[in-house]
Amino acid sequence: MTRTASFRGVADAFLETARRLGPAPAVVRGGEETSFAQLAEDVERLAGGLRRAGLEPGDRAALLVPPSRDLYALVFAMYRAGVVPVLVDPGLGLPAVGRCLAETEPKAFIGTPKAHLGRFLGKWAPTATVSVVADGKLPGMWDTRELRRMGAAGAGREARPEELAAVLFTSGSTGPAKGVLYTHGMFAAQVEALRALFDIKEGEVSIPTFPLFGLFDAALGLTSVIPRMDFTKPARVDPMELVRLAQGRRAQQLFGSPALLDRLGRFGERFGIALPDLRRVMSAGAPVPAKVVIRVRKMLAPGVEVYTPYGATEALPVALIGSEEILHGADAACADGKGTCVGRPVPGVDACVIPVSDGPVAAWDESLRLPAGAVGEVTVKGPMVSAAYWRRPEADAAAKIADGGGARHRMGDLGRFDADGRLWFLGRKSQRVRASHGDMPTEGVEGVFNALPAVRRSALVGVGPAGAQTPVLCVEREPGQPIAEDALRRQLLELAQRREVTRPVRVVLFHPGFPVDARHNAKIHRETLAAWAASELRR
Repeated sequence: MTRTASFRGVADAFLETARRLGPAPAVVRGGEETSFAQLAEDVERLAGGLRRAGLEPGDRAALLVPPSRDLYALVFAMYRAGVVPVLVDPGLGLPAVGRCLAETEPKAFIGTPKAHLGRFLGKWAPTATVSVVADGKLPGMWDTRELRRMGAAGAGREARPEELAAVLFTSGSTGPAKGVLYTHGMFAAQVEALRALFDIKEGEVSIPTFPLFGLFDAALGLTSVIPRMDFTKPARVDPMELVRLAQGRRAQQLFGSPALLDRLGRFGERFGIALPDLRRVMSAGAPVPAKVVIRVRKMLAPGVEVYTPYGATEALPVALIGSEEILHGADAACADGKGTCVGRPVPGVDACVIPVSDGPVAAWDESLRLPAGAVGEVTVKGPMVSAAYWRRPEADAAAKIADGGGARHRMGDLGRFDADGRLWFLGRKSQRVRASHGDMPTEGVEGVFNALPAVRRSALVGVGPAGAQTPVLCVEREPGQPIAEDALRRQLLELAQRREVTRPVRVVLFHPGFPVDARHNAKIHRETLAAWAASELRR
């Protein structure tokens, strides 16, 4: 992307929005409210403070701060100062966070007192010569209050669209966490895509339960109401906290992982709770089961949709579908083994499927594009698609396809397009079962079994060497269902014989609780399940 006179970075867009909204609340956390004017002043002063603390444009800074006034202000201040935040999910664990920071070699480490303790214990970021404490104070270190006092308005700089804005690490759910390079142009494209897709209006109230989404809220002029929760464990959220905020603040928007919405929907169904002010609910991070959509939909006013944007850290949003389309045909097709419909590509995104290959694809050729109905690997190109990883040439070779002056991203997902231009997700490419009769994509098989009331969720895994794997269905039971285990196994095996896509399934194992990813608590670790299944079959 080249610079144009009309380009505005996300931080500059936020400051323009803040000037308009002034005293309106930007961030609400507990009993503390921060207005847009206050947050904008924080941004300007912190930008200057970071420069006076010794950071220069292009320097990288590890940022481990949970959603708060300091997080919002620091991210926008770093953009204004030209400093590149390195964002790592602490839920990955001490060793993994250490590896991510060792790769990026940040000059600064900015975090809460708890994060600084983690740094000490894990010996993180030995290259960091600047230490800043957010939401607190520690002896011998800068803190955000000091940086605010040191800084002054006017210390910021204009961002260029092609300039590196941040390094965001993936969740590591299907391999080592990788640093995704985000440019200022990417962030700006994401903000504008969200505004257009969801008709977001300034002044709306949002409950973001994923830190990055809260930053989009601020840039779009929404009031972010931050719930009391552990953001590294969304599946353990107190649903009453979300209800309290949604009703008390009359929130129009809620964003959460499928695991969080599952918890909220079950709570709402049990107690008959309504959230009449919500205008939209969004969920991403993993496919959202129709059961979850149905439960949440019952809590909303007529006509309000539950949206499930499809994408990844490297490319978001890619496609979009709403609950009306899910519950009027797409869910039935999923239960029939067709996969999960993730909707149509969003404007500006060129999404297609290419032949399945585990090797690199050096350069794009239109002959790679498969026709509607064909199953292949999903690839995407667009202004919100990252072109590279941080110092991972092997990952670039595996996931990027050179296309003109840019790059296409291989999502690592299997999928197909239907005749109406809708994309159907069929599972991760690396997790397909390599059986003797051919490959079995996971999502199409699992959808058939997930439709049963006694099944909370299922996972198809392969046991044995690639090309001769035994398909094994692992099942997590729905709590409270009276059916006995042996009876449910017979029911599942009988169901398997009714469809060609599920017929190879001959083995069913029951698991007490699937291992899931650290970030969204929703992506199933099928590799871990496969190892467990192999050990069970050897018994």
